[in-house]
Amino acid sequence: MDDDIDYLEEQLNELVRLFDAQKQENRELKTRVAALQAENTRLAGKVEGAIRSVGAVLESLPEA
Repeated sequence: MDDDIDYLEEQLNELVRLFDAQKQENRELKTRVAALQAENTRLAGKVEGAIRSVGAVLESLPEA
């Protein structure tokens, strides 16, 4: 009986350890996702600016 309880205690401790590790990984991934979303927004703004600049240059070219 004591062996069964010891085994269950070990299993429970392992489960808690894995749960804590997953929570930490989840926090890290959420932080990374937020950073990547911010970078994506910044780069999308740069692309839009480049599109406007190229459009302005094309508009200023004389027609052939």
